[in-house]
Amino acid sequence: MYTYIYNFAKNQPNLGEKMFLPWAAWVCIWTAVMLFLMAIFNVAAILNKFTRFAGELFGMLITILFMQEAIKGMVGEFSAPDGSNQSQSTFQFQWLYINGLLGFIFSMGVLYTALASRSARSSLYGTAWQRSLIADYGVPLMVILWTALSYSLPSRIPSGVPRRLFTPLPWEPKSLQHWTVAKDLFSVPTVHIFLAIVPATMVAGLYFFDHSVASQMSQQKEFNLKNPSAYHYDILVLSLTTLICGLLGIPPSNGVLPQSPMHTRSLAVLKRQLLRKKMVQTAKEGMMNNATSSEVYVKMQDVFIKMDHGGDSVSAHKELKDLKDAIIPEGNGSGTVPEVFDPEKHVDAYLPVRVNEQRVSNLLQSLLIAGCIGVTPLIQKIPTSVLWGYFAYMSIDSLPGNQFWERIQLLFITPQRRYKVLEGAHASFMESVPFNTICTFTLFQLIYLLIVFGMTWIPVAGILFPLLFFFLIIIRQHFIPKYFDPSHLRELDAAEYEELKGFTPDPSVCEDESVRSGDAQPGYASEILEEFTTHRGELKRRNSTFRDGRLLQLNSIKMTRELSRAPSRLT
Repeated sequence: MYTYIYNFAKNQPNLGEKMFLPWAAWVCIWTAVMLFLMAIFNVAAILNKFTRFAGELFGMLITILFMQEAIKGMVGEFSAPDGSNQSQSTFQFQWLYINGLLGFIFSMGVLYTALASRSARSSLYGTAWQRSLIADYGVPLMVILWTALSYSLPSRIPSGVPRRLFTPLPWEPKSLQHWTVAKDLFSVPTVHIFLAIVPATMVAGLYFFDHSVASQMSQQKEFNLKNPSAYHYDILVLSLTTLICGLLGIPPSNGVLPQSPMHTRSLAVLKRQLLRKKMVQTAKEGMMNNATSSEVYVKMQDVFIKMDHGGDSVSAHKELKDLKDAIIPEGNGSGTVPEVFDPEKHVDAYLPVRVNEQRVSNLLQSLLIAGCIGVTPLIQKIPTSVLWGYFAYMSIDSLPGNQFWERIQLLFITPQRRYKVLEGAHASFMESVPFNTICTFTLFQLIYLLIVFGMTWIPVAGILFPLLFFFLIIIRQHFIPKYFDPSHLRELDAAEYEELKGFTPDPSVCEDESVRSGDAQPGYASEILEEFTTHRGELKRRNSTFRDGRLLQLNSIKMTRELSRAPSRLT
C-alpha cells in the first residue's frame, strides 16, 4: 500500500519525494478519521458477515504475499541492488552468483529448522523443558544461529557476501527528517490534501478488515476466553495510533495475520502447560498415597478451579467430564485409579484449552520493538537471505488449520486415494458434503483469490484491492446460497473448525475398489512391497505387544495375494 502511495507522490510535480511524508501524513489523518467514525458507529458489527469463507481467503492472500516477498528476495540475491555501485568487486558475476547460492542455503536453512522447531514439543528427544524451549523460542534462535553461521565463511570472500540488511542508524541526520513532518503538513497543495482521501479510504478499509479478522481469529471460541471481545474499542485505539504515527512520519501498525492468532496460541500453550504440570503433580501425589479415584479427581478439580482464576465448580465439572470418566470408570469412585491411567500421558487429552489473558506480553513486544532502535548495528549484521527464509516460514506456518488450503490439497487426491484422508483426523465436511460440491466451492474461492492477488500487481488500480473483500459480503450473502445447498454451505463455511477422528475403512473394500478403478498400476506392487519391507530390504515381522501375551505373525498369504494382483513383476 505504501509503495503505491510513494510511486504516486514521486511522479507528481507538486509533491515529489520531498513532500511524500507530509502527504502520507494526510493519508494517515484521513484514515484515522474514518477509523474513528467506524468505531463510533460500531461498524465492527458487520464482522458477523465475514464468515470463514472471507477470513480464510484473506489469510491465503497474506500467505501468498509473504511467499512472494520471500521468492523475490531470494531471486534478488543473484543480482545487484537497485542504485548500487556496479563497479564494486562484490557485484561481479562470480560473487553475485556465490551470494545467491549462499542466500538460497541460508533461506532454506532458516525455513527448514524453524518449521522443525515448531514441532519440537512432540519430539521423542530431550526433556520436557528443552522441547518447550525449542518450540516456543526456536524461530528467533534459528535466526540467530544462521546469522552466526554466515560469519563462518572463508576470509577470502568479500565482506559484502552474503548480503546483509542495510538500514540507516537512528541517530544519523537522514533518519531524523521525518520528525518535522507535522510542520510541513500545510505545505501540501490543497488539492492533494483532499486527494489523500482516496488512498485513505483504501487504507482504512484494509486496516479495518485486516485488524478485525486478526482479532476475530485471535478470539476464537476454541480458546475459551473469559474477557469479552471489544472490536469497536480496538478500532478506536487503532485510529489514535494511526494519527500519532502519521504526525511522526512513521508507518502505522495494526493487528495482522498470522502473527496475532499465533500470539494467542502461544499464550494458550503456556497456560495449558502450567495447568497440566500442577494437575499431573496432584494426581501422582494422590495415587502414591493410595487415594480413591474420587478423591484424586476432586483434588485435580480443585487445582483446576484455583488456577482458572475464579472458575465456578459447575462449569469446571462440565469441562472436566471426560477427565472424570477416565479417572472414575463406570462411576465407581470408591476404588483406586485405574492402572491404565497415566497422568503424564492422559491429562493432556482431557484438559480444556485455557489462554493466559494478560497485556504484559503485548507491552513487552512493543518495548522490544522500541529497543530495536538501539540495537540497529546488530540488526545490520543479519543476512537478508535469513529474513527471506523467515518470510517463507511465516507463510507456510499459517497454512495448517486453514480449511481452504486443506480443500485445495484435496483436489489433487485421486478418487482411489480419498479414503486415506478419512483414516486420519479430518474436517467434518469430508463425510457430510459431496466431493463435487467441495470441489466447486473450492474452485470458486480459488478463482476469487487469484483475482484479488492479480489486482495487487496492477500499478495504480492495485490500491483498490481491499474493495474486493467487501464485495465478498454481497457475494456470500446473496450469490453463493443460490448455487449451494444450505446444509452443505453450513458445513463448508462453518464458524468453528470441527474435526472428526479418523477411522480405518474395510481393507477388502479398498482392495476391490483399487482393482476395479484401475489403481493397480505397475507402481502399486512396489508400494505394497515397501509397506512390508525395511529400507535395507528386510521383510518386516509385525507383532502385537508382548505385554498382552499375544504374538501375531506377518500374514504372508495376504501379502502374496496382494502382490499377485499387481501386473508388474518385482525385480
